[in-house]
Amino acid sequence: MLNGLPILSLIVFSPLLGIILLLLLPKQSSRWLKVTAIATTLIPLLLSLWLYADFDTAKGGKPYEENVTWVDASLNKEVVGEVTSYAFKFQYHLGVDGLSLPLLLLTTIVAAMAALASVHIKKRWKSFYLWFLLLEIGMLGVFLARDVFLFFVFFELTLIPMFFLIGIWGYMNREKAANKFLLYNGVGSAIMLIAFVLLVSTAGFTVNQPPGEQVTHLSYSGDYEVIKQNLVDPESYINMKPDAAQGLTSLFYMTDTMRWSIFILLLVAFGIKLPIFPFHTWMLQVHKEAPPSVVMIHSGILLKMGAYGLLRFGVFLFPAQAGDWAGVIAVLGVINILYGAVLALVQKDFKLVLAYSSISHMGIVLLGIASLNEIGLQGAMVQMVSHGFISALLFLIVGILYERTGTTELRELGGLAKSLPFISGILLAAGMASLGLPGLSGFIGEFLSLLGLFESMRILTAVAVLGVILTAVYVLRSVLAITFGPAKERFAALRDARLIEAVPMIALLAFIVLIGIYPAVLTEPMKHGFDALLQELNGKVGR
Repeated sequence: MLNGLPILSLIVFSPLLGIILLLLLPKQSSRWLKVTAIATTLIPLLLSLWLYADFDTAKGGKPYEENVTWVDASLNKEVVGEVTSYAFKFQYHLGVDGLSLPLLLLTTIVAAMAALASVHIKKRWKSFYLWFLLLEIGMLGVFLARDVFLFFVFFELTLIPMFFLIGIWGYMNREKAANKFLLYNGVGSAIMLIAFVLLVSTAGFTVNQPPGEQVTHLSYSGDYEVIKQNLVDPESYINMKPDAAQGLTSLFYMTDTMRWSIFILLLVAFGIKLPIFPFHTWMLQVHKEAPPSVVMIHSGILLKMGAYGLLRFGVFLFPAQAGDWAGVIAVLGVINILYGAVLALVQKDFKLVLAYSSISHMGIVLLGIASLNEIGLQGAMVQMVSHGFISALLFLIVGILYERTGTTELRELGGLAKSLPFISGILLAAGMASLGLPGLSGFIGEFLSLLGLFESMRILTAVAVLGVILTAVYVLRSVLAITFGPAKERFAALRDARLIEAVPMIALLAFIVLIGIYPAVLTEPMKHGFDALLQELNGKVGR
């Protein structure tokens, strides 16, 4: 139904419409600025829902692909062997499959809900929403880009808006948090760029010899499909040792050392974003100092970019290396789980409880990836989407509570169930989802990830379960400290959720429940998303 329509480009760049309208509106018109920004986020949401409904799992989403040569530049290189001309092609290549589609939908939903939650912003509304919509473009582009340089451009596009959103609209130590965010993520981006340059210069080539001509054209590009095909095809030049054939083989053969170097660079680059311990300290500052609507985006979506990149570029392109390091990735996941859970247990600020909780839950994603089987990989994907909704809902509630009480310190709250029954009920439901209560999305992601890992690493799986138990302790401790106990007199007359606050809370909780009782809504689109990877790991595709 969507064939012939550039649906992917429309989704990515539809926020530009809102940016243009915001530039035309006076900065004093706070109401119209908010209405325009919120309405704009609904456009990619509706388009992504349409795409999700129209997605054909049997075809793997192949019809939804846009590929145009953006830059075609001749390279000034000496003629070597059979090659007589060189060129570099930069592709505007967007595509969607079972791996990216659930994350695309997560992004549009959480962005729309965060826009609603941003009504509590008190200053510079125009600038805030301009940066917000620019950030959304970057996030959408990351999950749809199929060219490594295009991916890098969109990935970098998320850093600048986040820096200003934290540094201008955050809390007391916002500038320090913004600088730390930029420093860590900037280093991660530099490492990622090095890995991508190595990928393009080794596996990003296409050799073309027109029929009847004596010339051989060699073009380099960052096209994901070209790179992947060259890496897995046993007949590709990079997989043929120089002594096994003549000609171009000696130019392109990729050694194991090079493969390992690129894989480790990708693991570190995306591990900083995920984050993997010990690259997590920047995230704690962001969760504590950024405004809640921005943390909804950060915890709900941006952390998932790290896991997505590790899967898409690390595991899918280098399955052999991922298989060899599966044990290391699993150990890192267990460290994340236990470290985050133990420290969340002793925090006195609810925002830091949720920050360490995110570290712990991202450890579950690492376990699913380390399993390298279909159950575990699906579990990692479900956990990514599930945690995105749960963390967004929890930080939405954090913002609502802070707006009313002026604090998120657990010892200063208490007894809010009496004055805020609706908000307290939603908080309890979100907490139950976070600790993995059956019937809610958190259970599905954790169960599938642990089940997948249990097949090959039973001891590590058993250790990881301790973190799940600790999660129940710190979640219940925090939720009960906020909602029950003696009510503070100064909180007795607090107003319960307004409509604009209730709508995103109900919407996010609805998706949490939907995934919990009908996980096929997520697992069905990704049904064939891991087929090629699993075949490669099982040796069915030669290297």
